[in-house]
Amino acid sequence: MSQPDRLSVARLAVLRASRLCRRLQADLARLGSMTKGDASPVTVADFAAQAVVAHTLREMLGPPTIVAEESALELRRRRAEGDPGLIDAVLSAVRTEWADATAEGVLEAIDLGAAEPLPSGGGRGDWSGFWALDPIDGTKGFLRNGQYAVALAWIEAGSPTLGVLGCPALSKDFNRPLDEPDPRGTIYFGVAGGGVYETGAEDEREAPVRVRRLEPAEGEPVRLCESVEGSHTSHDRAEKVMERLGELAEPLRLDGQTKYAVAARGQADVYLRLPRPGSRYTERIWDHAAGALLAREAGLAVTDVDGRELDFSRGRGLDKNRGVVVAPARLHGLLLGAIRALGED
Repeated sequence: MSQPDRLSVARLAVLRASRLCRRLQADLARLGSMTKGDASPVTVADFAAQAVVAHTLREMLGPPTIVAEESALELRRRRAEGDPGLIDAVLSAVRTEWADATAEGVLEAIDLGAAEPLPSGGGRGDWSGFWALDPIDGTKGFLRNGQYAVALAWIEAGSPTLGVLGCPALSKDFNRPLDEPDPRGTIYFGVAGGGVYETGAEDEREAPVRVRRLEPAEGEPVRLCESVEGSHTSHDRAEKVMERLGELAEPLRLDGQTKYAVAARGQADVYLRLPRPGSRYTERIWDHAAGALLAREAGLAVTDVDGRELDFSRGRGLDKNRGVVVAPARLHGLLLGAIRALGED
């Protein structure tokens, strides 16, 4: 199958999930959430978006191999215990984009994301292609009525070669506050070597526009974007690193892979995710695959804090990487130097 064919289906899948999520975010008062074993939240929207993306891929491309964040285990458990409320809510949401969905069909679609793609011989060339999906990357942002992303990537030979980021609350207008959800949202997509394109997250017929960003001139204020939450990134260390770059603009804090989109389109110059000292947290591939591909296609350098490329050939985790550094080439080199100078203290 050609990448253009795969890309068109991926775009449609993310568009459908983005529309679904935007409708649910507009009705947060009635949308409950629960906490997973790692203390992160999960909502009806997470389950519904995963089902819609998986169903679209299966319907149009055949049975897909998907590595995704969510599973239907909790939905099945509650239903078996006589509490069908959660699966009923998920089914109702899914039917806005998949009209003839059934409860069992939704559960099966969600569980398509349970694949465990491990290298057969331990090398990058031993990997067959698969999808990496985060149905809502930034669920806390979704719940606070802020930013989040529907992130889908195709990974082949251990590297993302296609990425689609649905940003249902992100406006094309840089002047619109990030804590005010846009009524249409945006989608960013691209394939390796083909650049990045932007379109709205409402109508699949809208013509895409290529995203082009420039290296900031020396002396211009540099803007950082980073996570709102400090659980997996050190805000203090990021501030110290950025101070070494000179004049700084007001930083942007937002959730999910929307940070990659904001950097790719030039609304921010730098995206940093610096590990907290002593942290053993391992980044998950679905949290970075789509965004990293799109940032690179926009002309940005994407590495970990040690200057290594992100390695998607290790299973579900970025086990060989620490943190993330995204920036235009000149700034990227300065950032790595500042990180080394700062050390682990």
